[in-house]
Amino acid sequence: MASSLTCAGIVWAFLSFLCAAASCVGFFMPYWLLGSQLEKSVSFGTFRRCSYPVRDESRQTTVMVEQCGRYASFQAIPSAEWRICTVVTGLGCGLLLLVALTALMGCCVSDLISRTVGRVAGGIQFLGGKCSRGQGTGT
Repeated sequence: MASSLTCAGIVWAFLSFLCAAASCVGFFMPYWLLGSQLEKSVSFGTFRRCSYPVRDESRQTTVMVEQCGRYASFQAIPSAEWRICTVVTGLGCGLLLLVALTALMGCCVSDLISRTVGRVAGGIQFLGGKCSRGQGTGT
């Protein structure tokens, strides 16, 4: 397997993959905000939540569902801002993965990544990083 990447390019490819994987894991895990409600530990992320309250209409009370799961639909995400965060962060993680996997393929295939492709990939990676940067910070 031949590669047209320099040593710096190979390091960039592996670091890109590690950062993309970490961003995706952070995006999919429901542990952005931690707290307690009804004396139970709760946590949630942009589209997943653990231990959440549900209204029990038959008993006219609120009960805690002690399991992790996604919101039933995109519209069930609590606010428009939260939905925008989900889309933008997911898009950023997707861009990071696209660049990282392309860079890893560049380690195995000669002439896949030229100087121009590397610059474009760096720009896409910058955009993906900016999109996924605000995870859990409110920015």
